[in-house]
Amino acid sequence: MGEEHERRRVELPGPSDATNTVSPAPSAARKPADFKSAHFEIHTDLPAREAHRLLRRMETMLRLISKYWDRPPEGIIECYVVDDLANWPADSLDPVGRAKIAQDAGITLVETLNQGRRVVSAKAVVYATAARGTPQHEAVHAYCGQTFGRVGPLWYSEGMAELGTYWRPNDSSVRCPDYVIEFLRKSRPKPLRAILGEDLDRPGRPATATGDSWQNYAWRWALCHLLENNANYAERFRTLGLGYLNDQPVRFNDAFGAMRRELAFEYRFFVTHVCTGFRVDLCRWNWNRSFKEADDAPIASRIAARRGWQPSGAIVSADQVYDYRATGTWRTAEEASHVSAAGNDDGTGRLEAVVLHDFRLSQPFALGASGSFRPPHNGRLYLRCRDAWNALADNRGSMAVRIQSAANPPSPRPSDAVDNPGDPNRQ
Repeated sequence: MGEEHERRRVELPGPSDATNTVSPAPSAARKPADFKSAHFEIHTDLPAREAHRLLRRMETMLRLISKYWDRPPEGIIECYVVDDLANWPADSLDPVGRAKIAQDAGITLVETLNQGRRVVSAKAVVYATAARGTPQHEAVHAYCGQTFGRVGPLWYSEGMAELGTYWRPNDSSVRCPDYVIEFLRKSRPKPLRAILGEDLDRPGRPATATGDSWQNYAWRWALCHLLENNANYAERFRTLGLGYLNDQPVRFNDAFGAMRRELAFEYRFFVTHVCTGFRVDLCRWNWNRSFKEADDAPIASRIAARRGWQPSGAIVSADQVYDYRATGTWRTAEEASHVSAAGNDDGTGRLEAVVLHDFRLSQPFALGASGSFRPPHNGRLYLRCRDAWNALADNRGSMAVRIQSAANPPSPRPSDAVDNPGDPNRQ
């Protein structure tokens, strides 16, 4: 005889205490109505125009995430989207869903038909407040639950649901709410081990815990955003995620153990610099460039205006003075004039440097078109065109830079050591 089929109901977590920065305006009494699109059926008390806008946003999101996971959605996703609970009779919502909406949050309920570990079929139903992108967040859970029958471990399921909420076509820049950015920038970066939990060392388990905090959602989103948009890690991350969703015995350490220190460094760098418009793809670190001691023979590199910190190829020492020369021009905005590595009067467009040693950065210090400098400590020298971290995309041009040890080192000057005092990651 074959294995018996078993029905299981799973409650997927949602942003149960997401911060509410704006008090919602009272809504007019409105009876719930039904609205449909190609892949969604929503029951909502939103006005018809807002309901149709929501459907369009959700269809766009679904198109993007189903392309990313390479699986078309299964069936119609049913959603209860509530603007004002007073508009909904007591028996019109599942009690679990009503309770979550009363908390100004959401939840996705998935019922699966299983044959042993294999999911034969699944049906997902979303219950969500209409505020703060909660319907889109829950719809990511619903897509995963209904298409794959599972959503992966907690850090992954919630990080990807938040990522799906903000995804836009052909736009990989940061678009999360200001309060999330402010929280990440002001907080001490949460270690990867604390974000990943059990999944760091053993196969991820399904996300079943509820009552999580919006702060934890912020850390998970940041990690998933970095991994998805940074070419150093993106392909491994996608393979890992598909392994989770297809119930394979995959582990985070198996995917990223060999580059764990590089990933931890780039994650800390991202959450320290994160801002609206930040482009992870433009700010990723190049770990493949070879470095050598800078001596009498010049070390050459080409530094693009459109990128973050880039390797010079030079290993420098704090007890040595180095000569440099940068030739070429670049510009830091569509309509801006081309400038040399000396930059503008306010310092924008100036060539600047930082030293990396043991995955720690020195204070950034200003260079220019030519001159000498004494590095603040030993390590590998990285260079960039000074500009706001969320304003790199419209930069154009590059500099050819040559660095070598000075033949007759001058006495050190205070300005050689540090250009911007304070935390090197908070310029």
